[in-house]
Amino acid sequence: MSKVKGEGEQDSDLSAYKFYHAETEAEFADAEVARTPQTRHPAYKLAFRDTDFLLREELRPVRFQLELLKPEMLLEEARVGSTFVMYGSARIPSPEKAAEMEKGLGYLSDRQRTVEENLIAKAKYYDEAYKLARKVSEKAIIEEGLRQFVVCSGGGPSIMEAANKGASDAGAESIGLNIVLPHEQAPNEYVTPYLSLNFHYFALRKMHFLIRARAVAVFPGGFGTCDELFELLTLIQTGKMKPIPILLFGEKFWNRIVDFEGLAEEGTISRSDLDLIHWCETAEEGWKHVCKFYELSDDPIAGCD
Repeated sequence: MSKVKGEGEQDSDLSAYKFYHAETEAEFADAEVARTPQTRHPAYKLAFRDTDFLLREELRPVRFQLELLKPEMLLEEARVGSTFVMYGSARIPSPEKAAEMEKGLGYLSDRQRTVEENLIAKAKYYDEAYKLARKVSEKAIIEEGLRQFVVCSGGGPSIMEAANKGASDAGAESIGLNIVLPHEQAPNEYVTPYLSLNFHYFALRKMHFLIRARAVAVFPGGFGTCDELFELLTLIQTGKMKPIPILLFGEKFWNRIVDFEGLAEEGTISRSDLDLIHWCETAEEGWKHVCKFYELSDDPIAGCD
């Protein structure tokens, strides 16, 4: 930023910016001596500092733009070239939590016991999400000066936590794209603080999940995970997005809740659309598919050993 000249001083630097930056103008506004009914009224606030104004209904398009721009700028400044996105339930327990849950099964109703047992059985995916994130992060792939396959999760608990923890234990930074919910979802402790981003709009959050995505791992999940999975499949199916590896963990789970074969048999999708999905059960299977897709196996740094 150019030095602010005193009164009467002339700035003879040809390359200097001749208008004051917004930050400087805000300082000028704060330093105003006169405190009158006019200057105290909200109408007098600088528009970009007036929160009440920015939250007005008519300003929604501006808020869209801000929510698109802020994460984009921060990720660009962090030299994030591409991401390895990991979706999944916020309810699947870690193996440690699953062990605790097992102790209380005898006190539950039959229906609730079935639910708890199903969640406990999925604890293995917490481990696989952790292993996959750690494996990806340990490769530390750099291309054209940018970090590639930076782990990115929804920033919350469970599968998301496992993803960020795996990256953290590999000594790598990772991204968390959190969202404001009525029941607050705080970022998990493993998200890199300056890459912990918060959203109001689901649509903008989903866009940022995919802008830099070069591979997506999808673990068992609920409505949110299904929403994210089907949007990704639709974007690739319709040609709006180039194909990337889509790793679907838990074939038994997914085929129970979505009849993919049925969709093809009914003719509402093409049978070739099923090829967009790569079924996985382990982190090793998922990473090998990504390596094959991007022909990484001969790279001594990014090798798939």
